[in-house]
Amino acid sequence: MPVRDLFGQDLKVVNVGLAAFKETLDAVGVPAVQVGFRPPLDVSDGSRSVIAAHAAAIGTANAKAVGAILEGTPHLVGAARAIDVVPGMRPDLFLHAGPPVAWERMCGPMRGAVIGGLLYERRAATPEGAESLAASGAVAFEPCHEHSAVGPMAGIVTPSMPVFVVRNDAFGNHAYTTMNEGLGKVLRYGAFGDEVIAKLGWMESVLYPVLKAAIESSGPINLKSIIAQALHMGDEVHNRNRAATSLLFRALAPAVVETCEDRAAAAAVLRFINGNDHFFLNLSMAASKAALDPARGTDESSIVVAMSRNGTDFGVQLAGTGGDWFTGPADVPDALYFPGFTRDDANPDIGDSSITETGGLGGFAIAASPAIVQFVGGSAGDALRYTLEMYEIAAAENPAYQIPTLDFRGTPTGIDVVKVVETGVLPFIDTGVAHRKPGIGQVGAGVLRAPAEPFRLAYEGLAARLAKA
Repeated sequence: MPVRDLFGQDLKVVNVGLAAFKETLDAVGVPAVQVGFRPPLDVSDGSRSVIAAHAAAIGTANAKAVGAILEGTPHLVGAARAIDVVPGMRPDLFLHAGPPVAWERMCGPMRGAVIGGLLYERRAATPEGAESLAASGAVAFEPCHEHSAVGPMAGIVTPSMPVFVVRNDAFGNHAYTTMNEGLGKVLRYGAFGDEVIAKLGWMESVLYPVLKAAIESSGPINLKSIIAQALHMGDEVHNRNRAATSLLFRALAPAVVETCEDRAAAAAVLRFINGNDHFFLNLSMAASKAALDPARGTDESSIVVAMSRNGTDFGVQLAGTGGDWFTGPADVPDALYFPGFTRDDANPDIGDSSITETGGLGGFAIAASPAIVQFVGGSAGDALRYTLEMYEIAAAENPAYQIPTLDFRGTPTGIDVVKVVETGVLPFIDTGVAHRKPGIGQVGAGVLRAPAEPFRLAYEGLAARLAKA
């Protein structure tokens, strides 16, 4: 075609770069196609050279790490008080979500949960007294992840709290998590009012002993099987746990009735679980933690074994870099807010619950639960696209966790930090949103991408370790 004739044709645009340019063209009716290109993350040339030189060894190590993750068979085997079972737990220690953070840097909802934890433990009589005690240095704070535990949102685990005990039968390791309080004004979202403490007291005095006896009577409950079934029923077991909670209810209810002599207590426990669609969330987190932990200590592996947020920092740990945390600032989710609240009220992303994404669930399996993207005005097609994108940064697919709308393809599992850096594709996470001030609680739910900085630093950290080997 002569060049002069080209200018007489309708304009058609192929946009490479910022999607905002295409959106402008869409607005004025110009046909345009967006090229799905992302630049790689910015890492040093030296680190790239080291990673390239060790590519074969990294691949071998990753196959070993992911093999261990896929082999995991997490079972719910019991319930106990945290101080009696959580490794390293002691009377002065509070566990929290995310990478290490001191009181001075804690966000509002985590401070609120610490205050509530001190009131619950009866170490303070007033919120003001609890805040002074937390700031005094009399309370030690350490990450749940460093004690084989996980906690949603603020993730506070205090010594007296009842926890579920999850065992990975394939490797014999355990993971621990608190029992889910439900939504709204609850401790994990930073609320600490009288009703919050009263509910925690009921959970310790009624819910815990009833469930402990029921689990002991029923025997181990296969959480991997429940999760697999729930994915076929519309859950992704992070922000949507309705099917999984129902399946757990079916497994526990007969044993509750058989073992609890107090009919009123049995009825109250069953009503509580039945009325709390998120009750299974904590167990999906512990199941993921139990499955991922055997991959830790796999030298030369670039597989992510933990993604976690404390409301201030977003942290990543790799199978091949020991207990090192690689962190960057946490972002505020894109969310649907409860009436009366806006993005200005939201705290940055918080919680250990992104262990589900780390294990191939949650946002990585969102194609199985497309209703979640409606939080931010998305469509079922968007949910499919998010999951398909996660395959680009995953080292494997989990044959046990299948997505019906993808012709029962296994969920993308085993985040490879090398692939994250090379593709520029960041993990997709769905999450709840806490108010940025202590004492208020949940204000919404939404989705977001993990920040780039922790993955860039993890890549550099792995390269530095390989260079010294």
